[in-house]
Amino acid sequence: MKLVIAFVQDKDCNKLTRALNKAQFRSTHLATTGGFLKSGNSTLILGIEDEQVDKVLTIIKEHSHTRKEFSTSSMATNMLGEMPNHPIEVVVGGATVLIAPLEKMVRF
Repeated sequence: MKLVIAFVQDKDCNKLTRALNKAQFRSTHLATTGGFLKSGNSTLILGIEDEQVDKVLTIIKEHSHTRKEFSTSSMATNMLGEMPNHPIEVVVGGATVLIAPLEKMVRF
């Protein structure tokens, strides 16, 4: 078994969750905040069989999109050597997925 943790943008979460449900995958949704831009993210947690990993990754990839936004994050601007609070265009979204072995999963 595998533990899948997917960090996705809030804008993609509802469609992604519906697609996972349609494919018979249960997930737990946690509201989280990204560290770089301090924006709202969603974290989905799934426990799946080893042979289901590719299907889940395909669904996540199909429903997690990158987009361009403007940010005034002081962290982003300082990394680029610019003045803080100067808007810069950044690519956000997509998905970051962690997959780890899962010894046991129990449902009650």
